[in-house]
Amino acid sequence: MTVTGTPVGDVDLAVVTPVGTRRSHPLPLLLAHDGPEYSRRAHLLSVLRGATSDGRVAPTRVVLLEPGPRNERYAANPDWAQALTQHVLPAVRTAYASSGKPALMGASLGALASLQAEWLHPGTFGSLFLQSGSFFRKRVDDEEDFEFWHRVTAFVTNVRRVRRRRTDARVVMTCGTGEGNLANNRQMAQALAGSGHDVSLAEVPGGHDWRSWHSAFDPHLFDSLARETPR
Repeated sequence: MTVTGTPVGDVDLAVVTPVGTRRSHPLPLLLAHDGPEYSRRAHLLSVLRGATSDGRVAPTRVVLLEPGPRNERYAANPDWAQALTQHVLPAVRTAYASSGKPALMGASLGALASLQAEWLHPGTFGSLFLQSGSFFRKRVDDEEDFEFWHRVTAFVTNVRRVRRRRTDARVVMTCGTGEGNLANNRQMAQALAGSGHDVSLAEVPGGHDWRSWHSAFDPHLFDSLARETPR
């Protein structure tokens, strides 16, 4: 599908529906930032098929989001959050029946974009699966040369300043013990917990790469999806 007329231009995506189901069958919905990469390099679809066959996850329709101009969209851009929640998601739900609130996942900047989408449009998603999020902070991360550094740090600071729960979404975070984002992920998890959010952080072996993100699916992605309940 291509969703046109969004605040960030056209958004390309692919919808993968379980074998034996039709568009009219209401199924849980999972949207994945960097979807084609998640499928190709982290084997997301095959992992979910296996988990479904084992009865660990309900049959789930997966939306693989093409990143397009990735840094511009994913680096704490409120226009992307609006495009995703107000344009892409309604278009998918018009074309395919769904049950409950959708889940949203992403890695690195995709995790940041996932949190911002629900943060700016609370109540849209039932669960967030955030891997190695780029939750950059001044005096913590050596990323000042990143072109959207100020936009990212401003959003992270805003999240950390909140004292009351902003979303009821279940937030499941994973981060490799050998990567540079571990400190800011720990701090983000602490900040979200301190403001009353339902959050967990799993520190897993590995680094900032697709192999490590794949390895963290079991059990953490499964836990995120299994704990989502229709609302």
